[in-house]
Formats: sequence, structure tokens, C-alpha cells
Amino acid sequence: MEMRAPDMEGKRSRIFLGKNKLMQIALGRTPEDEYSDNLRHVSKLIVGNVGLMMTSKPIDEVEKFFADFVEEDFARAGAVATRTVTVDNKMLYNFPTSMVDQFRKHGLPVDVDTGKLVLTGKDEHTICEEGDVLSAEACKLLFQFGVKLTEFKVKLVCRWSSAEGSFEEF
Repeated sequence: MEMRAPDMEGKRSRIFLGKNKLMQIALGRTPEDEYSDNLRHVSKLIVGNVGLMMTSKPIDEVEKFFADFVEEDFARAGAVATRTVTVDNKMLYNFPTSMVDQFRKHGLPVDVDTGKLVLTGKDEHTICEEGDVLSAEACKLLFQFGVKLTEFKVKLVCRWSSAEGSFEEF
């Protein structure tokens, strides 16, 4: 199921991301101010990194899509490394020499040799080892080298149906 492609009724699925408080107020927090029946229950679950998806697609199709949906992503500080990542001199040749200070700031021992970046004192440097908790500096280096160590997944929290006004928490 392609979420951006039009479905059979000619309508599209929409995903809303925004300020949690604003979305809570728009849906309503109490029975008196909710936009439609039982939306206050959805409003209570808008906490943290969440979004709202509006669709006319069947629930089983939506659940299957998100159960199968996994994308590689760049790791963030505090994540656990899923593999060991090392950098060698060949990987540094693609970067301009103006990045020396930035690499040093993130803990990568580099120098400029004949107009190219090279590692200081050795041929390779380990950014992280499998099982390590990643620091912010390590994550920035992994991003610079294009190494994705985590997976982005979507967890469905609840569903609300406008037809019946029904609410179901997963």
C-alpha cells in the first residue's frame, strides 16, 4: 500500500505532525470541547513523538503497511551501535581539507598531508564498536560518513473511526 498514492475513492491519506498541545486542543480534551465523539481519547495519547494519520483505507491494510514499514536511519546519541564502524584514509579523501577542525572536534584524529585529509598515526580509526552506547560526536561522524545504524519504525497507538465514533487503543 502506497500511502501517498490515491486510494480507490480518489482520496489521499494524510499524516499530520505538529505541536502536541495544538493537536490536543484541535481534537478536544474533554467531552464538552471534543470535535467529535471519543476524540478526547485520541487527544490524551498525543504525547512525545507522535503524528495523526487520516485515511479512508481499511484498518487491516493500514496495520499491515506499518507492520512491514522499516527504513534505515542515522543513529542519535544514546542509541546502541549495531555493528563496529571503522574509518580509513581512503574514506577521508572525499572530504575537503577545511573539515579538519570539525573532524577533530568530533574526536577523529586527522591531519592534512599533501592537500588531503589523513588519519594521524594509524591507517584506520574505530568510530564505534558493536554494543557501544553512541555519543553525540560519534553520531555526527557516522552522519558525515553516511553510515546508518538504526531503524525507523512506526508504532500504531490507537484508531478512531468517524463513521461510528469508535475508539480503540492498541
